[in-house]
Amino acid sequence: MRDATAKGRDIDQVRIAGNGGAAGAGVLAFGGWKGWQWWQQRPVWAQLTVAPAMAAGQNWPLGDYRLEWDGASFALRAGEHPAQTLWQTRGGFLAAGIGRVDAEEHRGAMFVHEQRELLCRQQQLDSVRAEADRLLIAGTLGCADGRQAPYTFSLRADGERGVVMDVSLADPALNRLYLAWAREADEQFHGFGEQFTRFDLSGRRLPILVQEQGVGRGLQPITLAADLSARAGGDWWTTYAPVPFYLTSRLHGFFSEAPEYQVFDLRDDQRVALEVHADKLQAHFYKGSSPKALIEAHTSVVGRMPPLPAWTQQGAILGLQGGTERVRGIVRQFEQAKVPLAGVWVQDWVGQRTTSFGKQLWWNWVLDGERYPGWSAFNTELRAKGIRSLAYVNPFLVDTAEKGGATRNLYREALEHGYLTLDQQGQPLLLQNTSFSAGLVDLTNPRAADWLRGVMRKEMLGAGFSGWMADFGEALPYEAKLASGEPASVVHNRYPELWAKLNRQLVEEEGAGDLLFFMRSAYSRSPGLTTSMWLGDQLVTWDADDGLHSALLGLLSGGLSGFSLNHSDTGGYTTISSPIRNYHRSEELLLRWMEFSAFTSLLRTHEGNRPDDNVQAYSSPATVAQLQRFATVFRELAPYRQRLMEEAAQHGWPLARPLWLEFPADPASLAETPTSYMLGDQFLVVPVLEPGVQRLNVALPEGRWVHLWSGATFEVAAGGTVEVPAPIGEPAVFYRPGSTDGEQLVAALRKQGMLRSSP
Repeated sequence: MRDATAKGRDIDQVRIAGNGGAAGAGVLAFGGWKGWQWWQQRPVWAQLTVAPAMAAGQNWPLGDYRLEWDGASFALRAGEHPAQTLWQTRGGFLAAGIGRVDAEEHRGAMFVHEQRELLCRQQQLDSVRAEADRLLIAGTLGCADGRQAPYTFSLRADGERGVVMDVSLADPALNRLYLAWAREADEQFHGFGEQFTRFDLSGRRLPILVQEQGVGRGLQPITLAADLSARAGGDWWTTYAPVPFYLTSRLHGFFSEAPEYQVFDLRDDQRVALEVHADKLQAHFYKGSSPKALIEAHTSVVGRMPPLPAWTQQGAILGLQGGTERVRGIVRQFEQAKVPLAGVWVQDWVGQRTTSFGKQLWWNWVLDGERYPGWSAFNTELRAKGIRSLAYVNPFLVDTAEKGGATRNLYREALEHGYLTLDQQGQPLLLQNTSFSAGLVDLTNPRAADWLRGVMRKEMLGAGFSGWMADFGEALPYEAKLASGEPASVVHNRYPELWAKLNRQLVEEEGAGDLLFFMRSAYSRSPGLTTSMWLGDQLVTWDADDGLHSALLGLLSGGLSGFSLNHSDTGGYTTISSPIRNYHRSEELLLRWMEFSAFTSLLRTHEGNRPDDNVQAYSSPATVAQLQRFATVFRELAPYRQRLMEEAAQHGWPLARPLWLEFPADPASLAETPTSYMLGDQFLVVPVLEPGVQRLNVALPEGRWVHLWSGATFEVAAGGTVEVPAPIGEPAVFYRPGSTDGEQLVAALRKQGMLRSSP
C-alpha cells in the first residue's frame, strides 16, 4: 500500500519560504523561536593562488580531450571547431574542511544539520602533470588553523562518455569537500532524480538525501498542519529518489558517484557549488551533442531498465483490498464492463490493520489465509482469465504476536538470527511508523539479504504472485550499527540500491522475463537494479507541490535521471481527514489521473490510505467507464511502448519525456514548469491538471500536428499555441501527420468506437 508512513518535518523548522535556501528565505521557528535559518549554509568558495610554474597558455592532451590553462582558469574541452567545454573553472575550484552532522530520522524523514568546524579555502595550485592515462592537478589547501593540506585532483578520459574526475585529500582529519565550476547565467539545470515541484533547479540549493517526500510539500494548510502534528509536511526538495546528476540547457552533464550526503548550490549565476560530506570524490563530466546523448552516457554508467513483462501492458492493474470475495466481486464488475485488466494488486495479502494514518498492513510477509481463504484457487481463476496477481513487501518486519494466527513470525526469526539493524548499544533498532514500530532488515549482511529473499521466494512467489510493490528503503537512520561496519551515513543513500538488488536477484533467479517489481525509493544506480519505479505518495490533489501536477514533474525529472520506466498511483494516495480541511479524492481528479496514467509505462490504480474517503475506480458508472476507455487506450499503445522500452534498455531514454528532450531549441520546450510531455518521440500529451477545465491552450513545437480525438490538423509557427477542447475523456494528445504509430492508434481507437467522426 506503499504502506503509509506519516512523513516528517520538525516543528522547530517549519519553512515559510520554500526557495531551497535562496537569499531572503525565512524559517518560522516554534519551540523557543530559535530562528534556525538553513539558508545561512552558504557555498564555500576557494581563493586561488597559482605557482609561478603555472604559466598561461599551457595545455595538456587527455585522450580525445584536452585541458587548457589561461593563467587563471582551466577549461576541459572535447573536439576541435567548435570545441565542447565539459568543465571550466572560474578562480578557486576546490576547498575542504571539517564538519560535524547532527542527524535525525523520524518516520522516514531525515533532518541533517551541518556544523562547520574548520574551513580550508586557500587553494594553492602547484602543477599539472601527465601520469599514465590521467592528468594530475596538485597543490595544497590552506586552512583557518594554519595547516597546509595537500590535495590531488585527477582527470581521466572515459572514451565517448566524457571525463572522470577524482579528488582526494591527504589529511585524514578533513571530511568535507567543496567544489566549484563555471556555469552560464541563463543555464537551466534538470534531472537530480525525481524532483516533484521544480523542473529547472537553477537558482536553488538542493540537498541530495533519500527520504520521505512529505505530505503537502509546501501546499497549505496541509503542510503546516502535518508539520505541527507529525513532523510530516516535507519541502519542495524532499524526495524518495534523488540522484546527484544533472544535465543542462547548455549540454553540460555531471554525475557525482558519492553515496554520502551532498548539496548542489545553483544560486550563483556564474558558478556551480557542490558540497560533499567526504574526503574523496569520483565524478563524471559527460560529453554529448544533445540531451539524449547525455542521458545515454549517464545510463551507460549507472545501468538501464529492461522492458517490462508483456502482460503488464495489456490493461489496468487494479489496486484492491478486502479479502477473496470482495476482490472477486470487483474484478467481476470490471469484467462485465469490458475493462482490459492486466493484473490485480492485493496489497493486503498479509493482513490489514487500522492505524492513526488509515488502513495499513501487517508487515509479516506471509499470506493471511483468514483474509484470503481459497487464495490458490482464486489465483488460478485469475490466471485463466489472463489476469496476474501482485503483492506487497518492504524490508521492515513487525512482531505479529499481537495479531495472532500467523504461520510464521518473521520478526522473531530475524531477531533470533541477528538479521535486524542495530542501535549503537547493539540492540535491535525499532523505527516508529504511524502507530507502531518495526525492525529494519540489515541488507549489508549477506546472510540477512539471502534470508529475506528466501522468505519472498517461498511465501510470496510460492503463493503465485507475478509482481509486487517493493516499498520503502528510505529510512535507514544515521545512528544505525550495520553488519558491514560501514557508517550508516555512507549507506543511507545506498540502502534503496541494496533493496533493489535483493529484489532483482530474486527476479533473475526465478526467470527475469515474467516478473515485475516496482519501487519508490532509489539512488544513483537504481536504474540498473530495479524493473520499474513509481512516484511515491502523492496527495489526492491537483497541485505541483504534492498532487497530480507534481507526479508529472517527478516523472519528467526522474526520466532524465535514468528512471526510464515510471508511473504513479492513479488518483494519488495520501488522503487526510482533518478538522482544518479534508483532502479526499474527487471523481474529477480520479478521471483526469486515469487519462494521465494511460500515457505512462503502467496504469495502476490505488485505493489510498483511507479508501472509504476516496472516490474509487469502481465507485460509479462514470469511473468504470473512464477506466474502460483509458485501459483500452493503454492496451492499444502496447506495441508502441514495447519499442520505447527496447530503446530505454539500449539507450536509457525515458518513455515519458519533457518536450526539451525531443525539441531542445523550440520555444514550446522552455516552460519553467512543464504541463505537457512526450510519450516517446511520437505523441505529445497535455493532461488536464486543474479542476473544471473544458478547453486547453497548448504550446506546440513548430510544424504540423494532428489532434488525436478530432483528427484536426494544426500548423504551428515557432512559439505558437492552439486551443482544443479537453472534456473528460479527451485529454489533449497530438501526433505528427504521417506518424505510423499515430495512425495505428487512431485506427485501433476508431475500431473501438472511441473517436469522433473525421472532420
